[in-house]
Amino acid sequence: MAEKPRLAVLKFASCDGCQLALLDLEERLLELGESVEIAFFLEASSRIEPGPYDVALVEGSITTPHDKERIHEVRRQSRFLITIGACATAGGIQALRNWADHEEFLRAVYAQPQYIAALEKSTPISDHVRVDFELRGCPINPSQLYEILRSLLHGRRPRTPAHSVCLDCKRRGTVCVTVARGIPCLGPVTQAGCGAICPTYDRGCYGCYGPAAQPNLVSLTSHLISTGVSQQEVVRTLRGFNGYSPEFRAESDRLAPP
Repeated sequence: MAEKPRLAVLKFASCDGCQLALLDLEERLLELGESVEIAFFLEASSRIEPGPYDVALVEGSITTPHDKERIHEVRRQSRFLITIGACATAGGIQALRNWADHEEFLRAVYAQPQYIAALEKSTPISDHVRVDFELRGCPINPSQLYEILRSLLHGRRPRTPAHSVCLDCKRRGTVCVTVARGIPCLGPVTQAGCGAICPTYDRGCYGCYGPAAQPNLVSLTSHLISTGVSQQEVVRTLRGFNGYSPEFRAESDRLAPP
């Protein structure tokens, strides 16, 4: 009998929410365990098996010199490396420091900042090593993760949505919060995946799943500003969970140059 593919789940700078999404698979995770060997997953087990691994799920951004070196070892030990969540794919909410004075932050937070080893910027995994697939979200959608893992096992391309959140709003019959109430919303430029949760509850989309394919950021921000939303508020909206993704970052920098 052929050996099961070996799966590792690894953490860098993050809140662990995307790893918990894997545990949220519950019965499906047990089913998955029949097809793969979970060799490394500290969120769920103290068992530690050394690499190499067939699949590595990597959560979190690169924020320390140690992790900058460690991710290269993870890449060497992994046949497929999949980044999961906004931290791993775009630097995460901690990338807000990328627009600020890093040293000032250290002095404000830590009594003895000289003992803190941290990089000036929080960066996605793909800035440092080759990534085979990116699964976005803050946190990720457990069903999408299951689809990706099953696709790898069956040798097919994962079926994950590429359309914007707006299409999901239309499908659910949700009234557009921007048109009806003037609420800033990133739905037109954000990749679907959450089921349009926030607009359903009369809140603007926060861009948790990152930029959709070919997003027209200039058109959206110009519209928001023309309706009375301040430029500062638009920039704040862009600089969220996926604020350091190339598309969102370029537009926020255009409106508020560093």
